[in-house]
Amino acid sequence: MDYYRQLIAAYREERPDGSYPSILINSIDLTRLLSLVADNRLAELTEYLRSEVDRLARAGAEFGLLAANTPHIVFEGLSRASAIPLLSIVEAACDAARELGLRTVGLLGTRFTMQGEFYPAVFARHGIRVRAPAADDLAYVHERYVGELIPGEYRAETREGILGVIDRMIQDGADGILLAGTELPLLLRGTPDPGVPLLDTNRLHVRRAVTELLA
Repeated sequence: MDYYRQLIAAYREERPDGSYPSILINSIDLTRLLSLVADNRLAELTEYLRSEVDRLARAGAEFGLLAANTPHIVFEGLSRASAIPLLSIVEAACDAARELGLRTVGLLGTRFTMQGEFYPAVFARHGIRVRAPAADDLAYVHERYVGELIPGEYRAETREGILGVIDRMIQDGADGILLAGTELPLLLRGTPDPGVPLLDTNRLHVRRAVTELLA
């Protein structure tokens, strides 16, 4: 829903005539997706996502995006197999980090995102280091993300806990933080400025999509 609202708002900023973008949504089974990632069944995940992207292509979509970070673990293979171009949330975030001149960024999201290579690999091409939290903090973020945020629970104590993780990553040298989980920006909206940029990967992805829509 947050992606949808942001897409509408960002599009209408560029098209103040009151028009709306044409959007096709294929809402897939998150439980199945996370299970495939957890079991490291990445070839099966790629095929599952390819078939779902194909539905969008058959419905007339000209390009697509995965409205989540974790499935980008198979983005490169999926892009090669996809019937339509796909817009990477990782590339969008990397471009923003480059524009800000960041050199070391902290990474928050699910365990699969924080421990995956898909963010470090893309950012390394541009000389930017990506750091996951320390082991205890990583376990805490994943537990709260899967146990609370995905089901839609946003607790004040969890907000404070995540802010503590961010502070420790800054102390460890991060000059920016990637909020690489759809629910994290929702949890942290309205919180005090931590002193470094918080890169909302959702918003950056949406902006890239709107640019493509208007091209």
